[in-house]
Amino acid sequence: MDVVPCLQRRAEVDVLVSGIQADLELPFPVKYRMHGLSFIFGKSGGVDLWKTFMSSTVRRLVQEVNTLPIEQYDLIINDFEPISAWACNTRDKECIGLSHQAAAMDAQSPKPKEADMVGKFIMKNYAPATINYGFHFKKYSHRTFTPVIRQQVRQLDVADQGHYTVYLPAYDDTRLLKHLMRFPDIRWQVFSKHNKTPFEMRNVSVQPIANELFIQSMATSAGVLCGAGFETPAEALFLQKKLLVIPMKNQYEQHLNAAALEEMGVPVIKNLKPKNDVAIETWLNGKQTISVDYPDCTQAIIDKLLETHVAKALV
Repeated sequence: MDVVPCLQRRAEVDVLVSGIQADLELPFPVKYRMHGLSFIFGKSGGVDLWKTFMSSTVRRLVQEVNTLPIEQYDLIINDFEPISAWACNTRDKECIGLSHQAAAMDAQSPKPKEADMVGKFIMKNYAPATINYGFHFKKYSHRTFTPVIRQQVRQLDVADQGHYTVYLPAYDDTRLLKHLMRFPDIRWQVFSKHNKTPFEMRNVSVQPIANELFIQSMATSAGVLCGAGFETPAEALFLQKKLLVIPMKNQYEQHLNAAALEEMGVPVIKNLKPKNDVAIETWLNGKQTISVDYPDCTQAIIDKLLETHVAKALV
């Protein structure tokens, strides 16, 4: 949402989006919409590997890679997107990786204690790039930048109205209600991938994902409980909110993020089972927030990237 307008100020830009898990409408034209390869969220805290496999056929993936007309373009900038990455890879065209995943895989970024060779292999080969730049919670190397915080979020009025904002798309509503109602004195505002109709049950309100409602809820919350993704934790840190994260099972990127957040002092738990209630209570009763410095320098990053790579691409 913020990077594309920065590119549009400097060049003619065509946007490609692939995957079937997106929740937000983009505020600019999308020229290519492809099926691609998405990880499908399960309902009990992890990625559903079977549904992920069944959602994408090899034939369709290969067809999309082979038919993308990348020869028309002077430069391909890739945010961990497999179709354009593999189209470049198979046709010997430079591909500039600009993604959080690139920074998470950087040798100098924190790594989880438990090895996940399959997860590491997928991260390295899902969207191969010629050269990588990335965004992370901290600047770990010369090719790592602090997070892009959306202008919508930067302009929010921040307050504490006492509720807690919840975004855990790998849990279904039934499981979330069961777990969250164990804390009856807390007002939970849950944003759900699994329900199209808002409802309330005791101390928990559930509503479908809606960007405006979600960021307002987060800005006025006492804290944010979410998965160990990148954008939501980064925005919660920027807003100076207490943060508790639960990395998804079978999702190596989230475990990389959790390692980085834990190193910064953010509490991490494995799941919402009763054995983690003490850790949740400690977080609810605590006041600690993590101080971060996330300056608005997206245009400067894009300008530098274009200055470095466009002349080379045009030779």
